[in-house]
Amino acid sequence: MKNTGVIIAAVFSLCACARQQTPVTEIRTVKTDTVYAINKQKTEVYPGKVRPSSDVNLAFRVAGTIRKITVEEGAYVKKGQVLAEIDPRDYQIQLSATEAEYRRIKAEADRVIALYNKGSVTPNDYDKAVYGLNQITAKYEAHKNALADTKLRAPFDGFVQKKLFDADETTGAGIPVISMICSGLPEVEINISASDFIRRDRFESFDCTIDAYSGRSFPLDLIGITRKANLNQLYAMRLKMRDAGGEAPAPGMSAMVTIHYKADETCTTVIPVTALFGEEGKTSVWVYEAGAVRSRVVKLREILTDGTVIISEGLQPGEQVVSAGVHSLRQGEKVELLPPPSPSNTGGVL
Repeated sequence: MKNTGVIIAAVFSLCACARQQTPVTEIRTVKTDTVYAINKQKTEVYPGKVRPSSDVNLAFRVAGTIRKITVEEGAYVKKGQVLAEIDPRDYQIQLSATEAEYRRIKAEADRVIALYNKGSVTPNDYDKAVYGLNQITAKYEAHKNALADTKLRAPFDGFVQKKLFDADETTGAGIPVISMICSGLPEVEINISASDFIRRDRFESFDCTIDAYSGRSFPLDLIGITRKANLNQLYAMRLKMRDAGGEAPAPGMSAMVTIHYKADETCTTVIPVTALFGEEGKTSVWVYEAGAVRSRVVKLREILTDGTVIISEGLQPGEQVVSAGVHSLRQGEKVELLPPPSPSNTGGVL
């Protein structure tokens, strides 16, 4: 009996060793995404603000007491229309004195020039007469301009936005008195990301929608893009509204601007950015084929803001790529596909 027990123990020991020596192959389950083609025109949408094409603060070029302001806030004015006046008394007196001096010097200069043409005066006397006449002429013109500048005129057709001074107040030269906006077609300003800024050569067309104009789209033309980003790393972009007929949006309205890119000439593919990994200095993905994964080098074209990337070479529409856990796989490793979530298991939480 004792020998029998030893034999049984030996058998169990051999079975245990056999089980330990038998390798157990574990097949990894992976999540995949299907490669799909993108050959349609790409668009990007940005919020923006409608702004006037010209928004200026108007100021007198001379100082003085404001005699009157001839317009009210919100009034429509024509180019050249007088908006406000400074008391011209002192400037009129100054001009009258300069005009009298101008007439005297001009008469003397004309006599010297006539005598010089006859050879009766020296070149030195002639030069003094000419220089004196030029000097008083410049002074006379400056004082005429100063008197004219006592009237503030509209630089373009538009609307008075705000009056910053009232009559009988004193203002200095260059201090804003009236704020005015242009009545022409407005502009739209948006801030684009750096990824769109570097692709600005692929912009094809622009349009915008405004909530107050339901169902209507306004075509836009590009004016310019700043070359320096702001503190939020965004680039200011200005667009001009075309005359699309009907009433134009008013400055201050919010807009949604759509940037249309030039259509791709070749068929490109899109995959999640999580499918990419580096391999020997190249960008690669794991392609699922016949129950196993194999690495493939791809050419990255563009990273999109929605977490996907555009691949220009290396993949075909319909192929499946591993989109999670790509750094733990090996070449040729057997894998199983993660089953899709049940329709009754919303969000795959069960």
